[in-house]
Amino acid sequence: MKTLKSILTITAIFLCINYVKAATSELTNSLNAVTKTYLDIKNALVANNAAEAETKAGEMAKVIGAVPEKDMTPEQHKVWTEYVNKLLFDSRHMSEHNPIDHKREHFASLSTNMFAVLKAFNLNTMVLYKQYCPMKKTYWVSENAAIKNPYYGTGSMATCGSTKETLKVR
Repeated sequence: MKTLKSILTITAIFLCINYVKAATSELTNSLNAVTKTYLDIKNALVANNAAEAETKAGEMAKVIGAVPEKDMTPEQHKVWTEYVNKLLFDSRHMSEHNPIDHKREHFASLSTNMFAVLKAFNLNTMVLYKQYCPMKKTYWVSENAAIKNPYYGTGSMATCGSTKETLKVR
């Protein structure tokens, strides 16, 4: 009888651990999809491609809506609740047909909020860099240590900036 109880207890613990891992994996995958679309927007702005930035911003709004809040810890849920509408506002606005300079204005806000979420969740599966543009006095997040400034694109200020913080892989 004691052996059966022990087996059932161990099985229950094992199932709980696997459930938590699956939930964390789903949350990680969802947040990494948000991160990927953010980086696609950033790269489109670096390339001065307003149409691509629009498309990717629309995708970002969709993947933000798919992030599973049920899998978040209370601390993560608090952060998500604080930032989700801000992320949606900027990504939706960037998905509208408007000049690239206007998209870059919203990208600044999107970047600040995105970095706050990334830092709080600490679920990134790639090294990310918080980079700063001293001319625009704003930040962005990059997957590359090399500076490719999305606020100036391919122009003369394309490499203006510096890395201020690094988010390691969890």
